[in-house]
Amino acid sequence: MNNVRKYPVGIQTFERLRKENYLYIDKTDLVWSITKESPFVFLSRPRRFGKSLLTTTLDSYFKGHKELFEGLKIMDLETEWEQYPVLHFDLSVAKTETSVDGLRKVLLRLLNGYKTIYGEGDYEDSPGALFSGIIHRAYEKTGKQVAVIIDEYDAPLLDKLHLPELLDGFSNVMQEFFIQLKANEALIRFCFITGITKFSQLSIFSTINNLTNISMDSKYAAICGITEEELATDMAIDIAMLAEEYECTPEEMHDKLKKQYDGYRFSEVSPDIYNPFSLLKCFNQRKIANYWFESGTPTFLIRQMQHFRTDITAMDRIEEPSDAFDRPTEAMDTALPLLYQSGYITIKGYDRESDIYTLGIPNNEVRLGFTRGLLPIYVGIDGPNVQKGLALKLWQALKKNDIDLAMQEMKAYFAGLPYVEGFQKKLAEVKNYEGFYEWSLYLIFSMLNVYVRTQVKCAGGRTDVVVLMPDTTYVFELKANGTAKEALDQINSKGYALPYETEGRKVVKIGVAFERETMTVGEWVVK
Repeated sequence: MNNVRKYPVGIQTFERLRKENYLYIDKTDLVWSITKESPFVFLSRPRRFGKSLLTTTLDSYFKGHKELFEGLKIMDLETEWEQYPVLHFDLSVAKTETSVDGLRKVLLRLLNGYKTIYGEGDYEDSPGALFSGIIHRAYEKTGKQVAVIIDEYDAPLLDKLHLPELLDGFSNVMQEFFIQLKANEALIRFCFITGITKFSQLSIFSTINNLTNISMDSKYAAICGITEEELATDMAIDIAMLAEEYECTPEEMHDKLKKQYDGYRFSEVSPDIYNPFSLLKCFNQRKIANYWFESGTPTFLIRQMQHFRTDITAMDRIEEPSDAFDRPTEAMDTALPLLYQSGYITIKGYDRESDIYTLGIPNNEVRLGFTRGLLPIYVGIDGPNVQKGLALKLWQALKKNDIDLAMQEMKAYFAGLPYVEGFQKKLAEVKNYEGFYEWSLYLIFSMLNVYVRTQVKCAGGRTDVVVLMPDTTYVFELKANGTAKEALDQINSKGYALPYETEGRKVVKIGVAFERETMTVGEWVVK
């Protein structure tokens, strides 16, 4: 089967995508609906989730480029195709600015492009003043209200979260810019703002009192990303081509793609959403891989996780009300809002009665990529080396059900870790030595793409580590002050393994004692 499809990998411009016949998953009915929702709309989605394509689609719509929408759903909805002046800004270009003056210059440079069209007035020497003047002149020149589209509004701010003195200065510049939207409300037909996070102290959230946040609106849950239905229909041929490459059935390939790229939910009632960037790149490269992490884990997120001492082992099952993870960025008292808004955890379930959401890691791609990024920070060891070394050896040993070999490999690996200042600091950051090894085992087993949980509640207490393999459940109890036999006895006396004995898998109980002096596995007992 020949691949004749053109995948829009890295292409975020709707006009180019349509003119050059790239694959497009039709979202234009939702695009049309957004324009009727409210004069001011905000949408938060993770990076590489199609926000920029959405903004350029709105750009083409408000410019009245009807020909680009031929054959799409919007043609059954829109009858007027009225043209408006459009002011479209991509603030990702200010991401690397490190000074307040530099940010002002970037905003002025973005606005200068519109000065050539609409002219300039007196005393417009600040971004806000120039922005306001351009809105007025665009309205006067065309006789039409203005459409304002702002992509990645928070890009200049994210890397400043750990620098309050710089964040305040940047926020003041942004506030002076955005407050013009409220001041010129009567001249604005529609305003659409996207970003990853939500900074409430900016004027777009504090002074635009009619701003509609659709980020968790079930109606627009699928506005970015690819749904199960879209994959099964619009991309059936792509699944078939990839299945041929992997010598498997389309059904088997669908299952592989689901585990790797699916699992996002953006509201209490939402279809599962596939990561569009990773899925399209997978089809384009004809290979299942971890594409979302090619540019690395965002530094702003890692810094905030360190700042709040985030328990990474709890990320598979977090139960919180929405205001715990959908809160303003500067009001965070945990890293949870950033983890959710950045796409590293997502909604997995919702209990309407208690109004509690269950959150967890979306899929294998995020789990493995995140693990590789966190290993050196949380444990002091290198992710890629673990993946091709210890993780591979553990996987091979566990597949053979050779627990002794697996523990010997683990002992040898921990014994080989350099006992350096950074490693000692990692030990000091956890409540106890068992906690450090829980972190280590959690991250290492996560690299195997197997289900691993720590501090699992049961009737008798909390199990240190539970690992679920396809045909075996491993129940670990760890002791830094005690013997392996005492650890195994605790598994038995507290009934840690009982919940898994009716699941049809073999249950293996492992008591492990760590040596405090050598910082490695001392002894273990298996039953």
